[in-house]
Amino acid sequence: MATDPNTIVAAARGWIGTPYIHQASVKGVGCDCLGLLRGLWRELIGPEPEDMPAYSADWAEAKGEETLRDALARHVAAIEPRAVAPGNIALFRMVSHGPAKHCGIVGTMDGQLTLIHARQNKRVSEETFTPAWRRKLAYVFALRSSSEAVAQQESP
Repeated sequence: MATDPNTIVAAARGWIGTPYIHQASVKGVGCDCLGLLRGLWRELIGPEPEDMPAYSADWAEAKGEETLRDALARHVAAIEPRAVAPGNIALFRMVSHGPAKHCGIVGTMDGQLTLIHARQNKRVSEETFTPAWRRKLAYVFALRSSSEAVAQQESP
């Protein structure tokens, strides 16, 4: 299981250039922002921990629930957004007071935080983690399996 921040960022960078395809999660073929996370999970940790139901582009707004945050919280450790660091999963509210529905992996380049993510009508890319992204940041998670998080909590 490879969940060290440098390994996570390197793996995420391996997806750069993958075309945006809604609900897909195949490196080099297509993915959306969640598909990028799903593909990285398979690459770094193993089989996905739960089945992914089909979802529409407006899935989060339709129910008004924090579906993405809740799903991640079942499998990875939440951390304080102010502690965001390379290798973390970042969730963003794209609309003020709306649910978090966009995600990516935090990287670093030349001492600056970056965001590796898939955006509609674009390929997976890495861009500067700008103040605009920081304002939209809602939740941050450390990419490690739930069993790894439990083991870390139990160790002295």
